[in-house]
Amino acid sequence: MAMVGVSANRLELLQIADAVAREKSIDRNIVIGAMEDAIQKAARSRYGTENDIRCAIDPRNGDTRLTRVLTVVEEVENESTEVTLEQAQKIKPDAEMGEELAEELPPMDFGRVAAQNAKQVIVQKVRDAERERQFEEYKDRIGEIVNGTVKRVEYGNVIVDFGRAEAIVRRDEMIPRENVRFGDRIRAYIYDVRREQRGPQIFLSRARPEFMSKLFAMEVPEIYDGIVEIQSVARDPGSRAKIAVISKDSSIDPVGACVGMRGQRVQAVVNELQGEKIDIIQWNPDAASFIVNALAPAEVSKVVLDEDSERIEVVVPEAMLSLAIGRRGQNVRLASQLTGWDIDIVTETQESERRQKEFSERSALFMEALDVDEVIAQLLVTEGFSSVEEAAFVDSTEVAGIEGFDEGTAEEIQSRAREYLERKEAELDARRRELGVEDDLSQIQNMTSAMMVALGENEIKTLDDFADCATDDLCGWVERSKERGIEPTKHAGFLDGFEISRQEAEEMILAARIILGWINPEDLMEAAAELDEDGNPIDEDAEETAGDISPLPDASDVPSPAANE
Repeated sequence: MAMVGVSANRLELLQIADAVAREKSIDRNIVIGAMEDAIQKAARSRYGTENDIRCAIDPRNGDTRLTRVLTVVEEVENESTEVTLEQAQKIKPDAEMGEELAEELPPMDFGRVAAQNAKQVIVQKVRDAERERQFEEYKDRIGEIVNGTVKRVEYGNVIVDFGRAEAIVRRDEMIPRENVRFGDRIRAYIYDVRREQRGPQIFLSRARPEFMSKLFAMEVPEIYDGIVEIQSVARDPGSRAKIAVISKDSSIDPVGACVGMRGQRVQAVVNELQGEKIDIIQWNPDAASFIVNALAPAEVSKVVLDEDSERIEVVVPEAMLSLAIGRRGQNVRLASQLTGWDIDIVTETQESERRQKEFSERSALFMEALDVDEVIAQLLVTEGFSSVEEAAFVDSTEVAGIEGFDEGTAEEIQSRAREYLERKEAELDARRRELGVEDDLSQIQNMTSAMMVALGENEIKTLDDFADCATDDLCGWVERSKERGIEPTKHAGFLDGFEISRQEAEEMILAARIILGWINPEDLMEAAAELDEDGNPIDEDAEETAGDISPLPDASDVPSPAANE
């Protein structure tokens, strides 16, 4: 950069400011401000740093004016920056207390050291302005794809130059085994822009699912126009990916639109992603159908859904097991990421063996609990009875209707079932008392002795303890790692195995808090009255606060007195 100084004539000063502003794409006034700071610094070195010296450059004609500023005070503590009212009135007759007087200084020439310092000030100010301009320009471009040139590679991290700024593609955001060299053209997705100590940093990625989504939007006009939508994407970068699409127009096949004539559209994306294989799947609102599609190319015999825990068991023929799981579990892992469900894959043989085992266990349970022979126990299981409770409390005609049974047999079976349950209840109640679980917990609807024993074993012994629980404490939770390829971890809850949904757990915790007086039920009723069935405000007045009200608050969101303390 050319040196700027008072010795430069006025025209040169403005020409230099214009040139720097154009080159760095920053405001001309910022450059002129940097020059003013530089001249101020040099002048303070010349006249003494204790003085308050200011510089003003006229942006129209380049006139430079140096002034020493003195503040009018009652009692002078610093002679370099302060002056008494009496002295000030000699310079300016109408001077007032607190006013700043500007004493003009003669023009000065820069020495070699002062000129170098001034240059450093200007360079730093311009660099700071350039960084701020970069941040402001790119902070709103998160989610875009940019093209650039590889400037250098540092320890696997790629520095990309795209004209007005530099960005970084970290090693874990590159496609594995992808080699780039200086000068290569590269395309990537902006996923973050943030200020850091060394200036604004723009972070790019080629491994994220969003990069693939944007590439398809560029290649498929129907996606760009919004006719075809990408519902979800799952990637194993550089190896395989699955993408779920849906069409708003029934006359357009979303999968065909993404594949293109002779596969040209999908092939363009594959080429950009270094040969990554892409399975394009039609999204389906029915979870079972969608998961079956997501496991393609494997064929599925049967699926069993557990909606509460978002888990699904998929039964496949023996020959399809390895295809469904994929190499190192890749196919089922990607299908799980795509659908958001945990997927268990079993063969028809394994499922048959498990069903046989369940049949044997239930038969043994009935033989022990009801003191009947194996034939009668198997008949009960075959007819769909899975627990002693069902046999005890169903209508007696259902039991009597089993082939080979009569009314007398049905009454005897139900009588034995009730006696067994009473014995179990007495044992559980004794265990509960032994653990020190209070009777008050039985006030909560759907609370059983078995649940109270499980709670007691987890140190939940009073109504206060239970009311202080969160839904996750009772039902458990699934921890999903942000890192790719790591399976989700299931954390057990206190009431695992009791088949209570998260909604039921929330209602139980809420009931405990109402009993203790932590929550006023009338407030809940008023809040619910202002919302429709979908939880939306009924009128415009309620709409303003709709974001803060839910029809049935999550019990884990309601603070406990302990939390407030």
